[in-house]
Amino acid sequence: MFISLLRQHSRQLKCYSNELKLKNFINFEKSLYKFKLERTQYNFARNMSSAHSTSHTNRLSSAKSPYLLQHQHNPVDWYEWSDEAINKARNENKPIFLSVGYSTCHWCHVMEAESFMDEEIAKIMNDNFVNIKVDREERPDIDKMYMTFLLLINGSGGWPMSVFLTPDLTPITAGTYFPPKSRWGMPGFSTVLTTIAERWRKDQDELKSTGASIIEAIRKSVADRKSLADEEDHDSSTSQHIYATVESKFNQAVNIYIRNYDKVYGGSSGAPKFPEIAKLNFMLHAFIQSQDKEILDVALKQLDKMANGGIHDHVFGGFARYSVDQRWHIPHFEKMLYDQAQIMSAYVNAFKITRNMKYLKIADRVYRYVCTDMRNGKGGFYSGEDADSLPSPNAPAKIEGAFYAWTFDEIQETLTEDFEKFKGFTDFDVQKIYIYHYDIKPKGNVEPSSDPHGHLTGKNIPFVNGSVEETADKFDTTPQVIEKILEMANESLDRVRRQRCRPHLDTKIICAWNGLMLSALSKLATVKDAEGKSDYLKTAKDLYEFIKENLYDKETKKLLRSCYGDVNDTEVTSQSNKPIFGFLDDYAFLIRGLLDFYVATLDVNVLHFAVELQNRQNELFWDPTNGGYFYTEENAQNVIVRLKEDHDGAEPCGNSVSAHNLAMLRLYFESAEYKSILEKLFLFFANAKPFGYVLPEMLSALLIKDSSLSMLVVIGKESDETTALFDVGRDYYVPGMIVLHLDPKNPEKAVRKSILQYKGVDGKPTAYICEKQMCNLPNTDPEKFKDEFQKYLLK
Repeated sequence: MFISLLRQHSRQLKCYSNELKLKNFINFEKSLYKFKLERTQYNFARNMSSAHSTSHTNRLSSAKSPYLLQHQHNPVDWYEWSDEAINKARNENKPIFLSVGYSTCHWCHVMEAESFMDEEIAKIMNDNFVNIKVDREERPDIDKMYMTFLLLINGSGGWPMSVFLTPDLTPITAGTYFPPKSRWGMPGFSTVLTTIAERWRKDQDELKSTGASIIEAIRKSVADRKSLADEEDHDSSTSQHIYATVESKFNQAVNIYIRNYDKVYGGSSGAPKFPEIAKLNFMLHAFIQSQDKEILDVALKQLDKMANGGIHDHVFGGFARYSVDQRWHIPHFEKMLYDQAQIMSAYVNAFKITRNMKYLKIADRVYRYVCTDMRNGKGGFYSGEDADSLPSPNAPAKIEGAFYAWTFDEIQETLTEDFEKFKGFTDFDVQKIYIYHYDIKPKGNVEPSSDPHGHLTGKNIPFVNGSVEETADKFDTTPQVIEKILEMANESLDRVRRQRCRPHLDTKIICAWNGLMLSALSKLATVKDAEGKSDYLKTAKDLYEFIKENLYDKETKKLLRSCYGDVNDTEVTSQSNKPIFGFLDDYAFLIRGLLDFYVATLDVNVLHFAVELQNRQNELFWDPTNGGYFYTEENAQNVIVRLKEDHDGAEPCGNSVSAHNLAMLRLYFESAEYKSILEKLFLFFANAKPFGYVLPEMLSALLIKDSSLSMLVVIGKESDETTALFDVGRDYYVPGMIVLHLDPKNPEKAVRKSILQYKGVDGKPTAYICEKQMCNLPNTDPEKFKDEFQKYLLK
């Protein structure tokens, strides 16, 4: 078998992945394979490989994706994923080389510089293959399909993903990064190319059958997975297990999280360390459900350590995708929009539970970062910033972390130059305070084990070992003084840092991730006394309008996967040359955002738009035979298998978020249809093991479904007094609570018709909180109404 032969030749399928699903799509595996690569001489401008020689220009020059544009000057004859490319492969009977990556991917840059810019390698590719380049963020359907194959044959995967296909799109074999020449026990990419080309000429029938058999196995596994409602032949012990109560699933998940919890640094034990926000949010929900402080401590420990770590950009805000070490100190410096959105939501939820201002401040810093560095002028948000940047304008190569790292002298010089700025703090040595608080060292604070390439030798990544209170004690002052000094010092460093060469910005605007950001902004806008409340709400409103204008096709009433910004003109957006319609995540994440945006605005039109999209999602993606949502539409072109995601990873899966959406929409609209779909969805995934560990977002939705109705109703005309009552309820973290307005003069606008029975008191705006199948006494005083929510606070 060819796969076995290639494996014997080398271990080329070892990956550079960061977070992975095992082949059963359940167990979550994280691995980081670090190789001391010789430094490659590649030079990318901020948004494309314009620094490369332009002696070659291929057809990717007409693409919209920033990732594809990075490859427009490769000597490789690249195609986008298209009928043109696939038909060429079929007409010429050539195998396809499929390269999948994304524009902020470090190892994608390395492989481009080493192999795709190499004339000899490009000639082998052009002579023997039809070469297709795919942006995984633009076409996640293609990425997920062939990543499934890679995981099945190797147990792990990552990017760049390198897949060899037959003209019929069945995979032959796959790997991730290949060096150009054989090294580290890995075959060179040129060796892999020539080996596969030779085997295709001699044994293409065998290669076709190998890939086809695996694809058929994947197809069969999807088709054969039945809902528990359809299973009749399981024995009593299996039945007892799979029909376990919600309480047992809840307890099992909590016990696993506590057992795997890093008691020193928070998060999951070991390294690398990912935020895993779906799990963290479940623990916050679990605290509200149980009032068990140990559960909350697990979540808060992680949030505290992340905030202190180098994964958090102390200079200006935002979080990197993961930390390479156990302490959250040295990040992989890439910043992704989906992380910023989910992390912002988590810190807002933590603030609402604890009333600790540090959590709100961190959420606000993330807000400031995304609005300053990741926002389109019309209100949408870009995909991410790269980890790599030029250490100086004339440097021959980008290196990871160059934008974020500091020498001891750079920090001292910057703070010295801004001496006048600190003249109100003449009693304090600002430099010493900053250096102490952030663990800045003359020889750098980066451990060699966290810096295999030596890029950060002698450099510092700001990192908080202690706390503001400890620093205040050290320098005999108050935490408030320390906070102000650190804030001003970071402003000075930010001013200097903005003169550096910035990392590449991917100006692709993805519907799903903007849905997550809409959710986060809306939650931030419901913090009653937040200083930036009006700004948060306006930013959310601008994003909502942007999505409707740019990511919703009015003719087909479908979502679009993405649109594209221009870093040189932030007011400009454009559409893809051929529409890429939304996938399950785009619908699910946006609907979730709309539900939260409705709570922030009380605009019933937002809820009705959410219903429109939910109905469209059901039409396009629901499996009426077995249950569950497919990731792609039924008639999606050139998709050889329709998959169903069943794992919450760096992003929650579409089925989990859909469960939450259905749970909420069926309460808002008293919908029997949504209730039925929701129950079938839970039944389809009920045998995922362990349920709450692999699907924490879905378990949260199951808790909402299993709990009695939680409802905030305010009766009154639109007025400041009515808003004040809403503000009280929205200021607390109450998972699953629906928020309803009844204007006595316009009862027809009520979403949930059963609330028409509620009456105001003495003509005043009146609030009811209903839970556990009963409603508390009506309340007209916002201050007294707060008492109804005290149980949701940390005591």
